Amino acid sequence: MSLIKLSTSALAVLALSATAAAARDEIRIVGSSTVFPYTQAVAEQFVNNTGAPSPIVESTGTGGGMKIFCQGVGEATPDITGASRAMKKSEYELCQANGVTDITEAEIGYDGLSIAISRDNATDWSLTLDEIYLALGAQVPVNGEWVDNPYKTWNEINPDLPAVPILAYGPPPTSGTRDAFVELAMHEGCKELDFVKNGGFDKKWVKENCSRMRTDGPFVEAGENDNLIVQRLEADPNALGIFGYSFLYENLDRLKGVRIEGVEPSIDTIADKSYPLSRPLFFYVKNAHRGVIPHLDEFIEEYMSDDALAPDGYLAERGLVPLPDDQRAALQDAVLSAKPMEAPK
Repeated sequence: MSLIKLSTSALAVLALSATAAAARDEIRIVGSSTVFPYTQAVAEQFVNNTGAPSPIVESTGTGGGMKIFCQGVGEATPDITGASRAMKKSEYELCQANGVTDITEAEIGYDGLSIAISRDNATDWSLTLDEIYLALGAQVPVNGEWVDNPYKTWNEINPDLPAVPILAYGPPPTSGTRDAFVELAMHEGCKELDFVKNGGFDKKWVKENCSRMRTDGPFVEAGENDNLIVQRLEADPNALGIFGYSFLYENLDRLKGVRIEGVEPSIDTIADKSYPLSRPLFFYVKNAHRGVIPHLDEFIEEYMSDDALAPDGYLAERGLVPLPDDQRAALQDAVLSAKPMEAPK
């Protein structure tokens, strides 16, 4: 592994934190519930290879993970946070303000935001982005007016859809999956509405008016435990669930994906971006903890290995859509050399 060049300020932070940080034997990781199963798989392989203490991996949601990660440097703060979206400018500034000034960003691969339903449901489900928005948006156009969402059943939105109540279990506001769903599904679906297209509304209007999920029952926040959503879909064959593709991939014997704009979620459609809800996945490393927290460098090396990230690696077997070879090589070089991330715009 390449030697890390530290600035004077970074060395000062290390000097202040090294004693405390070294008192903790376990690597500590927080963040996205979508990235969680991949990080957990790396942790298991790392322990098998090294015999080191098992890393503590917590599913806190992307937003929650960023808050914890950016609290500062030292034993009481995590070493890595997973994210199902890129770090926001406000989160980066919080890190900087709290002395977390040297961070490496790792885009580990791609994922698709999946909408899934129980295999016990006989309908061949296919939804457009505007239908998703009309089902789940807090406000929608009705008779030329922007009003609270009145739709209760799917066939009220499209007579070709089933005459069953709209019910979707999804992530809470602290989740990067929620952020990505709002951006990729809700905003894009809202833009497709004739009311918006013909009204000349701009992106700012869409962001201000089409970001809220309805709170009158059809959309249910299911917390950061995506396995709980899987259980609820099994209990109610008419309910839909929103989560990362890995949870659909691992439960294909019980669940089936809903086609979006006619495209089924799969490794191939996520990789070639034909699936409309494709997105990158990340983790962030606190570089001041490298060489201080025992075994952190070795854990990062395992995460960056071809055994983990290559198309035939063990993370692909769990549903991660791998990066192209050239991008993966650039990622490995940047992360192993502790390349500082650029400030988000």
